Amino acid sequence: MAAQKKKKEAPARQQIAANKRARFEYKLDDVIEAGIVLTGTEVKALREGKANIAESYCSPENGPNGAEFWLINANIPEYSGGNRENHEPKRPRKLLLSRRQIANLTGAVERKGFTVVPLKMVFNDRGLVKLDIALAEGKQLHDKRQTSKDRDWGRQKQRLLRDRG
Repeated sequence: MAAQKKKKEAPARQQIAANKRARFEYKLDDVIEAGIVLTGTEVKALREGKANIAESYCSPENGPNGAEFWLINANIPEYSGGNRENHEPKRPRKLLLSRRQIANLTGAVERKGFTVVPLKMVFNDRGLVKLDIALAEGKQLHDKRQTSKDRDWGRQKQRLLRDRG
C-alpha cells in the first residue's frame, strides 16, 4: 500500500485580545492586518494572555521617515517574570503598514472624519503578533438601538428554531 500524504492544516490564528465594543460603537469599513513593534517582555506577557485593547485607538503621526501609525492606549501589563528592564504597560506602539495603506488611512482620517479602531490582536501561524485594525465611522444612538434590536431578534429566532426542530 502506498503511503498517503496528509494535508497539513494551517494552524488557526490564536486570539490574544479583542475589542468587542468596536462593532457596536462603529460602522466598520476596511479591515487591515498590521504588524506591531513590540519588545521581548511584551511578547512574553501576550503569551500569558494578558492584553487589553478595548479603549485603544490608532493615530497617524509624522515621523522621521514620513507618516506612521501608532497604537495608543493599549494595555499590555508587565511580564510577571521580568526584571527592572520590563516595558511600560501603556506606551504607544508603532504599527507596521505599507506606505499605500498609511496614505489611505491618513486620508480617510483627515478628510472624511473616520477613525482607525483596533479589532483584535492575534498570533499568526508563524508566531508573530498581528493587529486587525478597521477604518470606522461612529454610529449614532438610533443606529446603536437598531443594532441591539437586530441582535435580540437573532437570539430569539435561534431559540425558536432550536425549540421547534
